[in-house]
Amino acid sequence: MYSWKSHFSVLADYQHWANEMLFNSLDHLQEEVIGSDQGLYFNSIHHTVDHLLLVSQVWLARMRGANMEANYRLINHPDFRELKLALRRETRKLQSWLDEQPETFFEAEISFSGSDGKPRNMWVREALTHLYTHYAHHRGQISAVITRLGGPCPEMDFVYYRREMDKVISEVK
Repeated sequence: MYSWKSHFSVLADYQHWANEMLFNSLDHLQEEVIGSDQGLYFNSIHHTVDHLLLVSQVWLARMRGANMEANYRLINHPDFRELKLALRRETRKLQSWLDEQPETFFEAEISFSGSDGKPRNMWVREALTHLYTHYAHHRGQISAVITRLGGPCPEMDFVYYRREMDKVISEVK
């Protein structure tokens, strides 16, 4: 049965998979390149990945009814290997938390303070759609930098994820 919960459960798993595809391509670059200014909104690949982690933490806090202060100008995880591990954990943490929520949660509205401090309301499904498209936006920027630097282009499209999952499911059967 299709539901918002099942939809976002699959998309949560896809985020983890797409991050792994990105990390596999990033592993071909030198660490100093990952930390250097590459013309991204957050300048470096490192800062952009750090932003993905921070945004995930902020939105999970909002969906839990809490407020999390965030400074997007700082790199919160200076060691890139630790940052990748932290993003892996955070992505799975969000997925597990969403899986624990009742179906009605995905039909609910959340209230939170925006980054400008103003009160905001948003449907959970819209907040998750924003979060997941935000990830794709920044992963796409990083992907362009990887290929510009001569690294392998990460194949992160959702259709590739579905094909891989279908293959795994057929092998298990």
